[in-house]
Amino acid sequence: MKKIALTAATAALMLSTTSVYAAECTNDTWNKVMKRGKVVVGVKADYKPWGYRDSDGNIVGMEIDMAQMAADAMGVEMEVVAVQSSNRMQFLENGKIDLMIATMSDRPDRRKIVGITQPNYYTSGTNVMSPKAVGVSKWEDLNGKPVCGKQGAFYNKVVSERYGAEIIAFTGNAEAKQALRDKKCIAWVYDDSSIMSDLSSGNYDDYEMPLNSEDDNPWGLAVPLAEKDCIFGNFMSGLTFNMHQSGKMIELEKKWGIQPTQYLVDQKSRFSDWIE
Repeated sequence: MKKIALTAATAALMLSTTSVYAAECTNDTWNKVMKRGKVVVGVKADYKPWGYRDSDGNIVGMEIDMAQMAADAMGVEMEVVAVQSSNRMQFLENGKIDLMIATMSDRPDRRKIVGITQPNYYTSGTNVMSPKAVGVSKWEDLNGKPVCGKQGAFYNKVVSERYGAEIIAFTGNAEAKQALRDKKCIAWVYDDSSIMSDLSSGNYDDYEMPLNSEDDNPWGLAVPLAEKDCIFGNFMSGLTFNMHQSGKMIELEKKWGIQPTQYLVDQKSRFSDWIE
């Protein structure tokens, strides 16, 4: 009888836990996507080659390929919406997008606003692009000097407080880089990954990335905060894991002409299949 009572109590506890979990996980966004047959993904349209507009005006790039993989795995159509660093989390909070894959660094304060899933899918560090003629050679050279930045980027504050740079923030990357060309600032502070892309494009032959990158920070995709530990969040976690394990992320990096990163190599090794 004691064994029966214990078994019954255990079953009741499991049922209770499941009921509580079900009550917490309404899965509103996931259900909406499935009913609608389409997932709306917030992506960058000004961050080549992760997300940018091609000659026909279509948004393409590495993260758009990732979004398409997610849609295909879910069995739904995909629609992309261009977002900025300053509004991407708000778009997800307000339901303007269902999923966000938009070069967003995974930071503690952001995890309180949106559901950043694990594992992270990419990484980047902070650096600057500066005219070779200026001769910036160390971070301290930015002290008291005007430095162009992007609104909403966390490294604006870091570089300002750490090195005394006077940040001039612009709403878009194009505006910031044009200000750099117009000599309104001595450097543009941004992700080293994006700067490397610009320098290899042939449009910035007179510029360089002269400093050692700092504050390497993994990127995280996000679902609504309430669904991080529910169906949608777990689905995206599994998808990201699979993309690392299969080497698909390395393939996408190569496809879009991005300089190979040790991070993706390490992630593939970390999640490798023991049978292989």
